[in-house]
Amino acid sequence: MHELGVGGLKVTFLGTGTSQGVPVIGCECDVCVSDDKRNNRLRTSVWVEINGVSVVIDSGPDFRYQMLRAEVKRLDAIVFTHEHKDHVAGLDDIRAYNYMQKSAIDIIANDDVQAALRTNFHYAFDPSITGGVPKLNIITLTDSDFELAGTTWTPLPVMHADMNVYGFRIGDFAYLTDVNFISEETIEKMQDLKVLVISALRKFEHPSHYTLDEVLDVVKRLHPETTYLTHMSHLIGLHSDLENELPVGVHPAHDGLTLVSR
Repeated sequence: MHELGVGGLKVTFLGTGTSQGVPVIGCECDVCVSDDKRNNRLRTSVWVEINGVSVVIDSGPDFRYQMLRAEVKRLDAIVFTHEHKDHVAGLDDIRAYNYMQKSAIDIIANDDVQAALRTNFHYAFDPSITGGVPKLNIITLTDSDFELAGTTWTPLPVMHADMNVYGFRIGDFAYLTDVNFISEETIEKMQDLKVLVISALRKFEHPSHYTLDEVLDVVKRLHPETTYLTHMSHLIGLHSDLENELPVGVHPAHDGLTLVSR
């Protein structure tokens, strides 16, 4: 376990891979055939526990297995970063929590994500369908701070090519995924971080993701105490090699890694 500086906060990496996950179907590269479990990366998501409240950021196609693997017994809310399929596809599986908790789950999402959910899970929004559907309590996400679990969450708007994506800051912890541009306004909101989690797809150029070097430039500018890389493809290399290559204070995250408050 690694330490956070936010009282009552625990963060578990449910998945640290890209839209294809790692291993990639049919691939026989060193990463995909590795027997080091840290190179097995489900689609990117984190479980945030704050003062007894259970929140997941994004529900990708691996959501069901991630909840089982991490033994998430209760779910109070899902906060969405953006509408890409690898971040929303597993939403239907909240039905188990609806049943156990006898309540709808809070869904905190911007207008674009809500539109995607209404398309992909149209049956959940159809009042004529009453059985076997996820029960959602939709809360609109904007650029403004919001309260969740008695804690202030600060949205961190970034760009993913031409798509709006939200990262989030909770105290001195920040989480950013699927990013290739951070505005000065958002940079200002990310000062004095203890822990930064940020996506690093691969080492060479991509049209909608920072390269590893570009991520390290962001780290140099923000100088958080510790940085964890997520949303990593098989093309970024082996976990063990990354650990040896990265600067002091920067680490590749892995599925199951837990950060806890002191």
